[in-house]
Amino acid sequence: MALLLLALLALLALWGLLRARAGTPAPAPRWPPGPWPLPLVGNLHLLRGAQQDEALMQLSKQYGPVFTVHLGHQKTVVLTGYEAVKEALVGTRQELAGRPPIAIFQLINRGGGVFFSSGPRWRAARQLTVRALHSLGVGRAPVADKVLQELRCLMAQLDSYGGRPFPLAVLRWAPSNITFALLFGQRFDYQDPVFRSLLGLVDDVMVLLGKPSVQLFNLYPRLGALLQLHRPVLRKIEEVRAILRALLEARRRRTPPRGPEQSYLDALIQQGQGKDPEGLFTEANVVACVLDMVMAGTETTAATLQWAALLMGKHPRVQSRVQEELDRALGPARLPRPEDVHALPYTNAVLHEVQRFITLLPHAPRCTVANTQLGPYLLPKGTPVLALLNSVLLDETQWETPRHFNPGHFLDADGRFVKRPAFLPFSAGRRVCVGESLARSELFLLFAGLLQRYRLLPPPGLSAAALDTTPAPAFTARPSAQALCAVPRLQGR
Repeated sequence: MALLLLALLALLALWGLLRARAGTPAPAPRWPPGPWPLPLVGNLHLLRGAQQDEALMQLSKQYGPVFTVHLGHQKTVVLTGYEAVKEALVGTRQELAGRPPIAIFQLINRGGGVFFSSGPRWRAARQLTVRALHSLGVGRAPVADKVLQELRCLMAQLDSYGGRPFPLAVLRWAPSNITFALLFGQRFDYQDPVFRSLLGLVDDVMVLLGKPSVQLFNLYPRLGALLQLHRPVLRKIEEVRAILRALLEARRRRTPPRGPEQSYLDALIQQGQGKDPEGLFTEANVVACVLDMVMAGTETTAATLQWAALLMGKHPRVQSRVQEELDRALGPARLPRPEDVHALPYTNAVLHEVQRFITLLPHAPRCTVANTQLGPYLLPKGTPVLALLNSVLLDETQWETPRHFNPGHFLDADGRFVKRPAFLPFSAGRRVCVGESLARSELFLLFAGLLQRYRLLPPPGLSAAALDTTPAPAFTARPSAQALCAVPRLQGR
């Protein structure tokens, strides 16, 4: 009997030890409501391909601002409207700072880089990028001088057309070259074959990333790999990598180990030469970081400047009012400076409205890095979350005329510029765009400088109303290929 009692006590002790080690069981997830999924396709039949974001906003009217959809077999939470997006991106702090493993970007950067990485790799890359941009003068006079230098080069290029139609894509050259100057420590002549090759490859990659075949690959990676749907993108990416490796090696040969940083490459090189016990700045990750900065830095600002010019051609009265303000504040000859933004409230409002109206990147997926409480819902670790930025920039509770181009959204009754909390084109929270400060300054100086010098008009025989503001099919909402005329103007007339 005594032996039986001892055995029972031993079993109870062992059970208690195992229970203590196991800890408290994880609480059951509480998912937001959403449409019932079909086998294999989930809710893809409800999303209408190229108009996926609009379809998701329509679903929010039925299921609320926070709801669940099944993208194939992947259970995903969607956030719509300013309040839901702000609460998630800002209120959750660290919990929503991850990226889900998107198949095509996993192949492109193998979990490295600045934008589609997560965890220690992402934190290290982001911290280095923020520090490097600050040390290079972003937001201060050194970079402003580079932007104005590039503005003069762009004006010379536009002058060569003599007021005749020029391709809208020419406006990509200046913002792209500013990015390259910061990344590589040198600007390129517009006819330089390396410059032209990089721009052409970035353009090809952005178009390919927006194709339905790549979206299918992301949803069904095994099927996509079998059908080789990812190959066209990877071939172009490898061409970009070859150029970046050559630029990196050339920079490495002339960069002293502990000299002052003159470029983003210098910062990466010096970081790689120091102690790196966790292998966060291997050669592959250095190239991944530069690749991310090239792709994002050239596409976003360049596309926004093209949209701004196109919308000025589309809205001549708005353009005239901007130019009247520029003439009053700057006169006929003085180029704009960053500090002039306070004296140009209408110009500033127009540029903000361009960014709100176009929604260049409708969403960038996040991922919960821990079990996350989101209002009444509990999302398990690893849940993909789509915060629809276009639903914020088109939120009827935040904007008076969300579907119309209206600079008055950013002006008070006295014509003073007004910040709007729902203006989130750069996202928010821990994953806010690392280049936001650069993009804001760059866009303001280029936009104001171009409108100070030129009247932007449709080509002969085409009315302003006929200019096409339908986004071209691509990864971002870039404008379709078309032409404008840049006619030199006499300030004040």
